[in-house]
Amino acid sequence: MRRTLAPGRLVIASHNPGKIREIAALLGPYGVEPVSAGELDVPEPEETGTSFVANAELKARFSADLTGLPALADDSGLCVDALDGDPGIFSARWAGPDKDFAVAMQRVQDAMARRAPEAGRDAHFVCALSLCWPDGHIVTVEGRVEGHLVWPPRGERGFGYDPMFQPWGHQLSFGEMDPEAKHAMSHRADAFAKLVAAIF
Repeated sequence: MRRTLAPGRLVIASHNPGKIREIAALLGPYGVEPVSAGELDVPEPEETGTSFVANAELKARFSADLTGLPALADDSGLCVDALDGDPGIFSARWAGPDKDFAVAMQRVQDAMARRAPEAGRDAHFVCALSLCWPDGHIVTVEGRVEGHLVWPPRGERGFGYDPMFQPWGHQLSFGEMDPEAKHAMSHRADAFAKLVAAIF
């Protein structure tokens, strides 16, 4: 059954400042007051799912249960064709305990050089967005953006793997793009458009 999201507080079930900024910007026009899980002292649950969708739903349910508020969770990552889809759902873990994405990007580059130097550099970002109400009702969508990897990484904007990802048809990496330009085409924007169609 279709359910709309009423204006008011919405937990962003993330501790990633970059994700929180992007999601808050996307939510701006809809009368929602985003508050991060960190601001509410909601810890990060262990991500035990085997897909982006499963992990997004797990995180959304966890925050909705603990806060009694609707919660929106994102699970996203970089999938590299030559690495059989890795790092995929483990994208953040490739950055290590310090969440150092310079380390993560180097790991991707090294893995590609070892395993498939001739296999091409096609990749895509995936984003699953899951909105859970306190009563357990849940809506989940998935978006993606296709592109290829560049090396060395380029740009100081964005976050995560953005500096090494260049979307098809564009000359700039996500790390070089103006945030509004990235929002217009990113995996998160694609998923968000589907979510908006479902709940607003």
